[in-house]
Amino acid sequence: MGYHLLIKKSKKMAKESVKAREVKKEKVVARYAQKRKALKEAGDYLGLDKLPRNASPVRLHNRCKLSGRPRGYMRKFGVCRNQFRLLANEGKIPGLTKASW
Repeated sequence: MGYHLLIKKSKKMAKESVKAREVKKEKVVARYAQKRKALKEAGDYLGLDKLPRNASPVRLHNRCKLSGRPRGYMRKFGVCRNQFRLLANEGKIPGLTKASW
Protein backbone atom coordinates (compact mmCIF):
# COMPACT_ATOMS: atom_id res chain seq x y z
CA MET A 1 0.00 0.00 0.00
CA GLY A 2 1.39 3.40 -0.98
CA TYR A 3 2.36 6.02 1.56
CA HIS A 4 0.09 8.60 -0.07
CA LEU A 5 -2.92 6.39 0.62
CA LEU A 6 -2.17 6.30 4.35
CA ILE A 7 -2.19 10.08 4.71
CA LYS A 8 -5.64 11.54 5.11
CA LYS A 9 -5.77 15.11 3.91
CA SER A 10 -8.52 17.29 5.25
CA LYS A 11 -9.35 20.21 2.98
CA LYS A 12 -12.07 21.63 5.21
CA MET A 13 -10.04 24.42 6.80
CA ALA A 14 -7.21 26.64 5.66
CA LYS A 15 -3.97 26.55 7.59
CA GLU A 16 -3.86 28.91 10.53
CA SER A 17 -0.68 30.48 9.19
CA VAL A 18 -2.41 31.42 5.93
CA LYS A 19 -5.35 32.98 7.78
CA ALA A 20 -2.97 34.87 10.06
CA ARG A 21 -1.04 36.17 7.05
CA GLU A 22 -4.25 37.62 5.57
CA VAL A 23 -5.10 39.34 8.87
CA LYS A 24 -1.59 40.79 8.98
CA LYS A 25 -1.98 42.13 5.43
CA GLU A 26 -5.30 43.77 6.36
CA LYS A 27 -3.62 45.57 9.25
CA VAL A 28 -0.77 46.82 7.05
CA VAL A 29 -3.22 48.07 4.41
CA ALA A 30 -5.20 49.95 7.08
CA ARG A 31 -2.03 51.44 8.60
CA TYR A 32 -0.78 52.87 5.29
CA ALA A 33 -4.15 53.80 3.71
CA GLN A 34 -3.91 57.55 4.46
CA LYS A 35 -0.27 57.75 3.39
CA ARG A 36 -1.00 55.89 0.13
CA LYS A 37 -3.90 58.20 -0.62
CA ALA A 38 -1.77 61.32 -0.04
CA LEU A 39 1.09 59.99 -2.18
CA LYS A 40 -1.27 59.07 -5.01
CA GLU A 41 -2.93 62.50 -4.99
CA ALA A 42 0.51 64.16 -5.06
CA GLY A 43 1.60 61.85 -7.90
CA ASP A 44 4.66 60.74 -5.92
CA TYR A 45 5.20 57.29 -7.39
CA LEU A 46 8.72 57.00 -5.99
CA GLY A 47 7.24 57.46 -2.52
CA LEU A 48 4.67 54.77 -3.26
CA ASP A 49 7.46 52.40 -4.27
CA LYS A 50 9.08 52.84 -0.87
CA LEU A 51 5.97 51.65 0.99
CA PRO A 52 5.77 47.94 1.90
CA ARG A 53 4.32 45.67 -0.77
CA ASN A 54 1.56 44.50 1.51
CA ALA A 55 0.39 48.10 1.98
CA SER A 56 -1.42 47.80 -1.35
CA PRO A 57 -5.09 46.74 -1.04
CA VAL A 58 -4.76 44.78 -4.29
CA ARG A 59 -2.75 42.15 -2.43
CA LEU A 60 -5.67 41.27 -0.15
CA HIS A 61 -7.74 38.19 -0.91
CA ASN A 62 -11.23 37.55 0.43
CA ARG A 63 -11.43 34.49 2.65
CA CYS A 64 -14.31 32.68 4.33
CA LYS A 65 -14.74 33.88 7.91
CA LEU A 66 -15.47 30.34 9.12
CA SER A 67 -13.14 28.06 7.20
CA GLY A 68 -10.60 30.41 5.63
CA ARG A 69 -11.32 29.06 2.14
CA PRO A 70 -10.16 31.50 -0.56
CA ARG A 71 -12.40 30.34 -3.40
CA GLY A 72 -16.15 30.37 -3.81
CA TYR A 73 -16.40 33.40 -1.50
CA MET A 74 -19.78 35.14 -1.26
CA ARG A 75 -19.24 38.81 -0.42
CA LYS A 76 -22.76 39.45 0.78
CA PHE A 77 -22.47 36.82 3.51
CA GLY A 78 -18.69 36.73 4.10
CA VAL A 79 -18.49 32.94 3.82
CA CYS A 80 -17.60 30.41 1.11
CA ARG A 81 -20.22 28.46 -0.82
CA ASN A 82 -19.72 25.32 1.28
CA GLN A 83 -20.29 27.07 4.60
CA PHE A 84 -23.14 29.06 3.08
CA ARG A 85 -24.92 25.86 2.11
CA LEU A 86 -24.47 24.37 5.60
CA LEU A 87 -25.74 27.52 7.30
CA ALA A 88 -28.70 27.80 4.92
CA ASN A 89 -29.73 24.18 5.49
CA GLU A 90 -29.54 24.68 9.25
CA GLY A 91 -31.71 27.79 8.95
CA LYS A 92 -29.07 30.09 10.40
CA ILE A 93 -29.33 32.68 7.62
CA PRO A 94 -32.46 34.81 8.15
CA GLY A 95 -34.88 35.06 5.25
CA LEU A 96 -33.27 32.27 3.27
CA THR A 97 -35.13 29.10 2.35
CA LYS A 98 -34.20 26.22 0.13
CA ALA A 99 -35.83 26.38 -3.26
CA SER A 100 -38.34 23.69 -4.17
CA TRP A 101 -40.54 23.55 -7.27
